[in-house]
Amino acid sequence: MLKNTAFSSLLAASALALAISGPAHAEGKGDRAQKEIAAARAKVDTVKSMGAASELPIGVARAEETLKTAQEEASSGHKESAIKDAIHAQAMADAAIGEMQKRKDAAVAAQQQAAAEQTAAAQDQAADANARAAAAEQSAAQSAQAADAARQQAAIAASKQAQVETTVTTQQTGTRPVRHKVIRKVVTHRSTAPATTSNTTTTTTTSASLN
Repeated sequence: MLKNTAFSSLLAASALALAISGPAHAEGKGDRAQKEIAAARAKVDTVKSMGAASELPIGVARAEETLKTAQEEASSGHKESAIKDAIHAQAMADAAIGEMQKRKDAAVAAQQQAAAEQTAAAQDQAADANARAAAAEQSAAQSAQAADAARQQAAIAASKQAQVETTVTTQQTGTRPVRHKVIRKVVTHRSTAPATTSNTTTTTTTSASLN
């Protein structure tokens, strides 16, 4: 009898404990549901501020719909369902936030890439311009050298034409001795006079030049 009385007292205490802890446990789930719903609302507002409503309209709409369901469940006393749906709404909002961040990062990377390509193109153009300028300067220098060389050659040619070269030729005329050839011719005159004989010698001198 005593044993049964003790057992009955234990059951009564347990029931009392359950009766006391039950409302407290239910009240704790309600608070958690409200906290999860508030967190979901903050994340949905954040993703909408990032422009996801226009870029990810389906994802944002589903997150808002799930959040609304959680709010209705919390109001109707379905705390566990409200907590579950609020967490689901947060997950969808997080996914949308991640996608938006990824897109923004890609856009920034694309802008940086475009800026780098523009900078590289500008540098290439500047290098080409410098190369062309250097080639033009070199060509101008070569043309100037060629012009100087032509002027020098022209000056040398004009100087040669201006110089008068005089050649003096001296001819000496030598007097060659004249050789005299003596031709002797004997002329015999016959006379009727018997006793007289006359011999006359005629000398002819011929001058011959030894040229």
